Amino acid sequence: MKKHNFSAGPCILPQEVFLKASEAIMDFNGSGLSLIEVSHRSKDFVEVMDKARALSLELLGLEGKGYQALFLQGGASLQFLMVAYNLLETKAGYLNTGTWSSKALKEARLFGEVVEVGSSKDENFNYIPKGYTIPKGLDYLHLTSNNTIFGTQLKKFPKVEIPLVCDMSSDIFSRQLDFSQFDLIYAGAQKNMGPAGTTLVVVKEDILGKVTREIPSMLDYSVHISKDSMFNTPAVFAVYTSMLTLEWLKNLGGISAIEEINEKKAQLLYSEIDLNPLFDGYANKEDRSNMNATFNLTEDKLKDTFDTMWKEAGINGINGHRSVGGYRASMYNAMPLESVGVLVDVMSEMERKG
Repeated sequence: MKKHNFSAGPCILPQEVFLKASEAIMDFNGSGLSLIEVSHRSKDFVEVMDKARALSLELLGLEGKGYQALFLQGGASLQFLMVAYNLLETKAGYLNTGTWSSKALKEARLFGEVVEVGSSKDENFNYIPKGYTIPKGLDYLHLTSNNTIFGTQLKKFPKVEIPLVCDMSSDIFSRQLDFSQFDLIYAGAQKNMGPAGTTLVVVKEDILGKVTREIPSMLDYSVHISKDSMFNTPAVFAVYTSMLTLEWLKNLGGISAIEEINEKKAQLLYSEIDLNPLFDGYANKEDRSNMNATFNLTEDKLKDTFDTMWKEAGINGINGHRSVGGYRASMYNAMPLESVGVLVDVMSEMERKG
């Protein structure tokens, strides 16, 4: 039976990416060697790294605009630390919209004063704060564009004259934005780009080198830039698979093309959630994420029935996070509209059964 994978991460990837990656595991570029045993300094893999970095900037529309793309390790969690290490001299601002922004804020406090410019913690992060004031004297402002656990997404970004940093781990490459408004973007690959093991960092070079502290080499963006993202042995398989996914996205028509598909998927599922009396959406409607739809049953007694139905339909990974409960359907770029339709059919069938 075909599986419909709504897991929040590690995520669904295009089938053609799985096929090409599996072939490279057995024989990389006709070398007679596996991708995961070749030297990361070999010509073939250096080309992979260069292409992955170039594709990242191309798809984001940041080529020739003073940005560098890096594929690092440690996940977005290490970026919580690295951002502050490289940019926080005295004071930084953080918009707290969920678990991951809370963790980022915690790490930044190790390096200087942190101002929580806004928070939705009072409602268990089911909305995006608005009308907040950004104080003067900040070294940067940090945002989280999409909140995987709670199913909220920033639709508008503040205009600021300080560096704007954004964790885009769960909606990178999913919608068209003016990416030049951001000075640093980071995203764990495993949500929407590739397997776990690498993290994309896109940084505008002219924001670096401003702090007075000495930065350990492994945590210094400038060091990684100077070594073409090869300061240490990279996560070869994760970078290669991310490159394949970026190629797939480019061939599809880029971010604008996938955004149209993502809108259709989200509209299909949210329409069912709103029309079906057996379900309630968790996030405020105006802040709903197109990547992660969170919802609950209106009656707990229906849980066993619904769980049985979606499992029998080949659906996987829709249990909600423990901090929210209910259900979460993650509809990343590679999720076909057909799979969302299967979930909607199950929900509709449950209503018909009464």
